[in-house]
Amino acid sequence: MSTVNTENVEHYTWGNGSDGWHLLKSESLSVIQERVSPGESEQRHAHNLSQQFFYVLSGTASIEVAGEAHEVKTGNGLHVPAKEPHQLINKGIEDLVFLVISEPKSHGDRVNA
Repeated sequence: MSTVNTENVEHYTWGNGSDGWHLLKSESLSVIQERVSPGESEQRHAHNLSQQFFYVLSGTASIEVAGEAHEVKTGNGLHVPAKEPHQLINKGIEDLVFLVISEPKSHGDRVNA
């Protein structure tokens, strides 16, 4: 067993220059670190089975959950229950860096909302 970081795990890109790193990728649990460029947003979606916890490492995340807007600042987190439509947006002028923890894994469990 070895330690993990953004230099030695699976990496992907999305949108206009945003990044994700799979820090832990198993059937029952997923931990991803993401970097979201200013002005970038996810598509609004939900997960049928997966609950998620977003924890902001730097920047401020704007997360809409079931029609309610939340500003999640550095050092704070937000739980999104399964089946709740949600969308993350970086409205700031700096990169947003956060962890998203999903239980069970959210890959293959996403539906546009």
